Amino acid sequence: MQVYADNAATTKISSVALKAMMPCFETLYGNPSSLHSVGQEAKEALEDARARVAACLGCEPREIYFTSGGSEADNQAIISAARLGERKGKKHIISTAFEHHAVLHTLNKLEKEGFEVTLLDVRNGHNITAAQVKEAIRPDTCLVTTMYANNEIGSVLPIAEIGAVCKEAGVPFHTDAVQAVGHLHINVKEQNIDLLSLSGHKFHGPKGVGALYCRRGFPLVNVIDGGAQERGKRAGTENLPAIVGMAAALEDACAHLDENTAKVTAMRDKLIAG
Repeated sequence: MQVYADNAATTKISSVALKAMMPCFETLYGNPSSLHSVGQEAKEALEDARARVAACLGCEPREIYFTSGGSEADNQAIISAARLGERKGKKHIISTAFEHHAVLHTLNKLEKEGFEVTLLDVRNGHNITAAQVKEAIRPDTCLVTTMYANNEIGSVLPIAEIGAVCKEAGVPFHTDAVQAVGHLHINVKEQNIDLLSLSGHKFHGPKGVGALYCRRGFPLVNVIDGGAQERGKRAGTENLPAIVGMAAALEDACAHLDENTAKVTAMRDKLIAG
């Protein structure tokens, strides 16, 4: 019997997501940017998916931008905050030493452009703390970006506390929540999160699709130019089947969060004990 124990890397698509996607291949095949009825039907499905994702995160639909996955969302969030800070003469970014490469490589690129990056490390074998973040913030800090949950050891950062520190200091806060969305209770408003990245295939949705939550009023910078899709902030015809499937998978995951968390915790404890 084959045992699959790599859900942190990717998950099998759920029957709920697959069922939701099928009409997009058969009847809802239009381009959401088209003005004819077939296109507008697709547009309705797109906006319905946006509203569903927003409801799971506690934000407004207009604050959700669909992407090709978590890496693109990370890039757009970090680069947007960096450009905003640069215009204000602020070029210092705070992150952690154990971020995903989508974050670390983006920060490396910005360092070559003259940005200074502070990477926080765990202290005494424990987690990153809000106090560490507060201690590291400087007058020229333009962004704090930390993962929500670690993909290798499963540690969960004190996101709400870090968000509160950033809000008090007037520093934008981004979290790479790819490993957390669909698995933990998240409310971006209550947790003072300005930018959040997620990826569909981490919670039984399809691969190649993700989303960026961007607080209303925060100026996003384009990383893909072209058409006016996603309110002009992410060009390219929307991958409607994947977007609809991701929204269905996320909604299903959030509806069973407590049940799924208890199940995974029991499995983890059994594995460790064995």
